[in-house]
Amino acid sequence: MATAKKKTKKVTTSKKEVSVGKVFVRATFNNTLITVTDEKGDTLAWGSSGKSGFKGTRKSTPYAATTAVENVIKKVRDEFGVKSVSVYLKGPGTGRDAALRAIKSAGIRIDLIADVTPIPHNGPRARKKRRV
Repeated sequence: MATAKKKTKKVTTSKKEVSVGKVFVRATFNNTLITVTDEKGDTLAWGSSGKSGFKGTRKSTPYAATTAVENVIKKVRDEFGVKSVSVYLKGPGTGRDAALRAIKSAGIRIDLIADVTPIPHNGPRARKKRRV
């Protein structure tokens, strides 16, 4: 019997050049999540305070949010060439302002800042008040 050799194709992946992106910042009380997408909504990079090495209560600090944003923006700028972004902020956390300042200091132009925090128009009954 003759053995057939398999032909292997060499797969080449090319990085796409994206000049305009969208940054979604989800700032909760415990963490800050950052996702950078292209204009269609395909994720280019993501990061969080936890992914940046912070644990426990330090994840919710503005410094942790700044570090997370710097890591993600650096990756997106180097790999995809993003020059300007639209920023969408969601949530009540402390990382909101810190994330904005970090994006601005990273040298990327901010075209739009939008707050997309969901606000109920008197939907279901609210949970009982937290007592500390």
